[in-house]
Amino acid sequence: MTATSTTSAQPSPVTPEDPSSGKATPLGPDSLTWKYFGDLRTGMMGVWIGALQNMYPELGAGVEQHSILLREPLQRVTRSVYPIMGVVYDGERAAQTGEQIKNYHRTIKGADASGRRYHALNPETFYWAHATFFMLVIKVAEYFCGGLTEAEKRQLFDEHVQWYRMYGMSMRPVPKSWEEFQHYWDRVCRERLEINQATLDILQMRIPKPKFVLIPTPLWDQFFKPLLAGQRWIAAGLFDPPVREKAGMRWTPGDEILLRLFGKLVELVFVAVPDEIRLHPRALAAYRRAQGRIPADAPLVEAPRFVAPPPDRRSLPMHYVPPRRTILERAGSLVHTTLSLAGLRPVRNRGRAA
Repeated sequence: MTATSTTSAQPSPVTPEDPSSGKATPLGPDSLTWKYFGDLRTGMMGVWIGALQNMYPELGAGVEQHSILLREPLQRVTRSVYPIMGVVYDGERAAQTGEQIKNYHRTIKGADASGRRYHALNPETFYWAHATFFMLVIKVAEYFCGGLTEAEKRQLFDEHVQWYRMYGMSMRPVPKSWEEFQHYWDRVCRERLEINQATLDILQMRIPKPKFVLIPTPLWDQFFKPLLAGQRWIAAGLFDPPVREKAGMRWTPGDEILLRLFGKLVELVFVAVPDEIRLHPRALAAYRRAQGRIPADAPLVEAPRFVAPPPDRRSLPMHYVPPRRTILERAGSLVHTTLSLAGLRPVRNRGRAA
C-alpha cells in the first residue's frame, strides 16, 4: 500500500474487518517478516514492486490520476516507506498506523480511460497492493538473503495475514492458505495485470534533477542510468513469466544464473553491514524498543522533513506529511546515528534480525 497507490474496480465504501477474523495482533521481533521486510536489500526491488502494483488496472488508474510520483520519485518513495514499515514494526501502535494509511486512500477514486470506476479502498485492490509487499519479502529472502524453506514460506504467509489485519479491511480477498495464495497470485498475473501508462512510467522512469544541482541535465541522467537499468534487470528476473511477457522483457537462462550469483554476492556482502545501515530506521527503532534500549512508548520514527510533499500538495488528505522536528531533536538524532555507525554496533540477537 502506498500513499497514492491502491485503487479499485468499483467505488465501494470502506469495508470493516470481518467479525469472524479475530482480534488483530501485531507482528513482533520473532517473526520472519520483521527479519526481512525492513532490510535495505528490498530497495533493489523498487521497479519490480512499483510495476506490479501499477499493472493492476484500478490501482494503476489511481496512480496515474492522483499521484505525483514522476514529479518527485525519490521523495515520494522515501516518505511512503515510513508508515508502510510501521504497519509491521509499530507494535501496539501498528493498527493505528494501518488506519493512517487507509485514511490516505479515502479520496482516491474516479474512472479510468475506459470508464471503469475505481476506489482506493475496494478490498480486492487494497489486498493486491498488500500481496505485492508479501511477495517482496518472499523474493528478497529467496534471492538476496540465502533462501527460504517451504515451512518458512508458510510461516510468512500466516504472518502476512496477521499483518493485513492491521488495516482493519475486509479479509474477504485474502487466500486461506499458502497454496491458495499461489493460485491467486498466478491468476492475477495471468488474467488481471495489464500494461498501462502508470506501469510504463515506472519501467521508463528517470530521476528529475533538483534545481540546486548545477550539472547539466544530460549528465545527471547518465549518472542514474546504470541504477535504473539494474533495477529493471532485477525486475525482469523476479517477474513471473506471464508478467515478463506482458512487459515485453527478455530473460535467458544466462540471466538467471547471473541474478543468482549477484544475489549470493549481495548476501555475502551484507554479512558485514551493520544494522544501523541495513535496517530501515522504523525497523531499527522497533528492535530497540523490543530490547528495552529505548522506551516502549518512544515517539515513532518519521520520515525526514525534506522528503515532504511539495507545498502545493501538503493540504491534500492523500499525503503523509512528516512532522517538523526541533533543532535539538535533529542534533540528537545526528549524534546518535554517527556514534552508532562509528561503533558498527549490531542489533542484539543478530541471528534473528540479519
